[in-house]
This record gives sequence, C-alpha cells and structure tokens, in this order.
Amino acid sequence: MTIEMQSIGILEKAMHKLAKGYTDLPEFQTEYDQQRAEDVLLLAAERMWDNYPYPHPLYAGQMLKPPHPVARMAYMMAMWINPNNHALDGGKASSAMEKEAVAGIAKMFGWQEHLGHLTGGGTLANLEALWIANQVHPGKKIVASQQAHYTHNRICGVLQIPFESVAVDDNARMDVAALEEKLKQGDIGTVVVTLGTTAVGSVDPLPEILALQDKYDFRIHIDSAYGGYYKLVDTLPSNVCDAFALTHRVDSIVIDPHKHGLQPYGCGCVIFKDPEVGRFYKHDSPYTYFSSDELHLGEISLECSRAGASAVALWTTMQMFPLDVGGEFSNGLASCRRAAEALFSRLAQDDRFITPLVPDMDIVMWASKAMSTSEISRLSEATFHAAEEQHLYLATFSFPSYLIKKAYPDVVVDSEYTTCLRSSLMKPEHEDWLDLIWSILDKVQNEL
Repeated sequence: MTIEMQSIGILEKAMHKLAKGYTDLPEFQTEYDQQRAEDVLLLAAERMWDNYPYPHPLYAGQMLKPPHPVARMAYMMAMWINPNNHALDGGKASSAMEKEAVAGIAKMFGWQEHLGHLTGGGTLANLEALWIANQVHPGKKIVASQQAHYTHNRICGVLQIPFESVAVDDNARMDVAALEEKLKQGDIGTVVVTLGTTAVGSVDPLPEILALQDKYDFRIHIDSAYGGYYKLVDTLPSNVCDAFALTHRVDSIVIDPHKHGLQPYGCGCVIFKDPEVGRFYKHDSPYTYFSSDELHLGEISLECSRAGASAVALWTTMQMFPLDVGGEFSNGLASCRRAAEALFSRLAQDDRFITPLVPDMDIVMWASKAMSTSEISRLSEATFHAAEEQHLYLATFSFPSYLIKKAYPDVVVDSEYTTCLRSSLMKPEHEDWLDLIWSILDKVQNEL
C-alpha cells in the first residue's frame, strides 16, 4: 500500500500561514530532544505495520473509511494549537467552526433551528440523545430493533432506563406490527429508528413509525451514525428515500462524520430538533464559562474536554465538499452504493452463494451455500482467512439463522446464529476495484 505523501507539503504551507497569526508575540520555541523524538517516532511507524491496510480498496471489511487528506491536514494543523471545544476560552475559532459545521449537518436533515454539537463518537452521541429522551419521558422504556447497534441497550443500562428490543422483519428492518404491540402497553417513551444498521445497513421504516405517533405518545430518535450522509443520495431504493425524506419530523438524530463524513476518529454528532432541550444541560461552571456571553459548547454537552481539532477538520472538509445533492461528496457516496449493487448482483446470480438481504446502502452480506447453518459458518470463517492470504480483507458477523432459512429454505438449521461474510464498500474507489475483488472471491471459493 502506498501511503499518500502529497499532503505533507500542503500541510507545511498551512503551518506557515498559521504561524503568521501569532507573529506579534515574543519569540518562543518548544525545546525537545529532536533526535530522540525521531527515533521513537520511527519505532512507532514500524509498530503501525501491524494493521490491516484500512485505506486500501482491497480492505472491504469493517466500517473503516479513510479520512480525506484535507481532513487529516486540517486536524494536524489544529493540533499545533490544540484547542479544547468545551469552552470558548479553550477553543474560540474551533468552537465557531463546530457550530457552523453542525448547522450544515442539521440543514441536511431539514432543520433550520436545532441544538447540537460534535462528540467523541456515535456512542456518546447516542448516550446524550437517550439521556435527553429520558428527561422528557422519565422512566419510560426505550426500544430499538434487534438489528440496532448494541450500544443502545448498553447505554440504557448505564443510564438505568428500561430497554426492550423489537423484532425485525425478513429484511432485518424493525417490524412495525411488533412495535405497535409494544406501544399498546403505554410505557414506551422513545423509539430508536436506525437508518443504516451497523451489521447489514438495513433502514427501519420511518414513515410507518411516524404514522404510529398519531395513536401513541413517543419520541423518535434516529441513529444514522453509519447511514446518515446517504440523505444526499437520491438513487437509493424507494424505502430508503422515503425514510430520509421525513428526517425533519423526528426529535433527535445522531450521525458520525468519522464514518461516511471523511473524518479522522473520533467525530460523532448529536442534533436535537427542539433547542429548548438545552434546559436539561443547564449547570454552573464559574471557572469555565465566565469569559463570554456567547454559547459555550460545554453548556449543551455532557462531555467536558473535547478535541477542537475535530471541528476544524470537519469544517474544512465541508468547505471543500459541501453537503449538496448531486455534488462531489454526494457522488462519492453514490459510487459506494453502485459498488455494493454490483457485488450483490454477482453474488446473487452465482449458485455458490446465499444472499439473504438486498443491500439498502453499501453493506453487502453473503455466505457460501452448505447443507447446514453450522457448515455455512465454517465456510465463512475459512473464506475470511483465505481471502486475507490473497490480500482481500473482509469481515464476518453473526446473523439469525431463521433469516438464513427464509433466504435458503433447503438449509438445515442447527445453530441459532450463522456466521456470514460482510463487506462495507465505503470507498468510492471500490467501484473501480470490484473486478479484482470478485476475482479473489471466485478463486477462494473454488479452492474451498
């Protein structure tokens, strides 16, 4: 894998530009042992060899989309200042950039007014959303589908909020009938709607869930940590487009710019439709918020110290790639989607494979055909390792065996879950590399 180096020269120019902003100060340089720093840094570089090649198109496994070079450069440039976006004292410029970037994301979802901020990642963003949900409906249950991220159950345990899972339909989306049966009990305060599950990318039926609000009183929180930016792509399946068309009607949304937003880890985002929920964050910190009457981001966040460099990187990326339907950023997502469609089509037309789900976004799951679910699991593990030997990096995950049975009725179910193969085709380059990816899969399958 060739590491991109051109950004180093651009970063140097940006550093000289940054330094000009501080020329009125007396000269000062940080003193350190440069030779020792070089030695240990080279040692660290060698230790980093022990990683999968995440930026390369042959890495087609987990949700590990490389940050765009401009995001990396902006983040590194900001680290020379090392702003803290908890309070304006620690990050004046970066706080303003964060507010602008978050407003751009809120606008993408259809909100002009909002309350929101960046977080260290999707887990904490979802924690804040569910914490607010419990303030609005104290003690009431929170529910999410069986295919929703496990973080929701865990968060509710931490916050001591009752939680239940809702069954999914044959497409791994929340089963609306099963949800309504639970809503009839009258003890549900919030429904978590996942627009792009981590496992298979399935999109819950938001239009039907919104219709249930006419009969039952509950909040809707969208977890679109992975899939949220697909709001900008208008060539998705109709069920996905229908869901994204109604995001402006929900109560809160989580999205992770460090997934499809081209950002380094960690950069999550939580947004609330009603700015008045800010009252639940109200607290006093006389040593932190005294310097300005402007809104300090720490006043609407559960986190305290937080890297302002994340905001600088996101703002810079959004200047280069505006969140416009049909724009360069949107077209990159559409390319990921086309790669997923093409891989799924090849798999579905090949009698050697099972394809239980048509992809909603850019995650493709499949498995080798076998007589039993346990044998399918064995073959999936063997394929995973054999592909890695050919420098194709996939992922595995456990899928309910009863859904495998529906897709492949002849299989004998002898395990509760079946290990399948999974590819997150999150790089626009995947579309051009698909022929090579397929040739490796074909070779591995024949050898097995």
